[in-house]
Amino acid sequence: MRRQQLAAVISILLAAVLAVGSAGPAQAARKNPSANATTYPTSIASLGDSITRGFNANGWYSDWPARSWSTGTDTTVNSHYLRLRKYNSRITAYNDARTGAKMTALAGQASSAVSQKAQYVTILLGANDACTETEGQMTSVASFSAQFKAGMDTLAAQASPPKVLVASIPDIYRLYDVGRTSASARSAWSAYGICQSMLANPQSTDQADVDRRARVRQRVVDYNTQLANVCATYTFCKYDGGAVFGYPFTLSQLSQWDYFHPNSAGQTVLATQTWKAGFWPTS
Repeated sequence: MRRQQLAAVISILLAAVLAVGSAGPAQAARKNPSANATTYPTSIASLGDSITRGFNANGWYSDWPARSWSTGTDTTVNSHYLRLRKYNSRITAYNDARTGAKMTALAGQASSAVSQKAQYVTILLGANDACTETEGQMTSVASFSAQFKAGMDTLAAQASPPKVLVASIPDIYRLYDVGRTSASARSAWSAYGICQSMLANPQSTDQADVDRRARVRQRVVDYNTQLANVCATYTFCKYDGGAVFGYPFTLSQLSQWDYFHPNSAGQTVLATQTWKAGFWPTS
C-alpha cells in the first residue's frame, strides 16, 4: 500500500514539473510582465552638424532644431525623441549639434552628451568634411577615422555607455544629380558657394569635372566605410547600414533657400529611415 502511495505522489510531482516546463514564454511573461519588456532611454542627445540642427528646415538661413530628425519637437517630422516619448514620457532631449561642424568636433559634442548623462546618442556628421570649397580641402580618410574614434572613445569612457546610432553621410552626388537641371538650385549653389568640391560647374560634362565629382563621392563612400568599421568595434554602437546614403531623396525634400539642407519633408525622411535602422525599429 505504501509503495502504491509513493508511486502516486511521484506521478503527481512529475506531472507538475512537466506542466511548468510546457508553460512556454507567453505564460512566463504573464507571470513576470517585465521579462521581455523593452527598456527605453530617459535622455537623448543628438550630435552632428547643420542637418541635425534643422538648418533652413523652416526659414531663411537659420537653425530650426524643433524640426531636427533626431531631437526635434515638431510633430510633422516625428523625430526619434518624439517616437521615444510615446514609450517614456520622462525622456529629455539635448541637441548638441552645431551648424558647420566637421568630424573633428565630435569629441567635444560627445563630452556634452556625457555631461548630460544621455542614454541614447545619435550621430550624423561628415558631410562638411567632403563639402568644401575645393576638392583638396576635404578631410583625409585617416584623419576622419581617427576623429570619429576619438568621439566614440569619449562616449565609451563612461561606466554605462549610451546606445549610439551612427547615421551614414548622405550621397552628395545625388544632390548634384537631382539639382543640376534646376536653375534655382544652380543659382543658389553658386551664389552661396555651397559644397563646391561637388557642386562647382554643375552643368559641365568636361572629363575633369566628371572625374572630380566621382572622387568626391568616393570620399563620402570611404567616410561611411570608416563609420561602419569603427562603430563595429563598440558593443553599444549601431551603424545604419547605409540607409541615409542609399535613400533616393528628391529636390522637393530640400530647402528652397539653398537646395542643400533637408526641409521639413527631408527631415521627416531622415527620422523615418534612421529609426528603421536603429535600436527600436518596430516601436
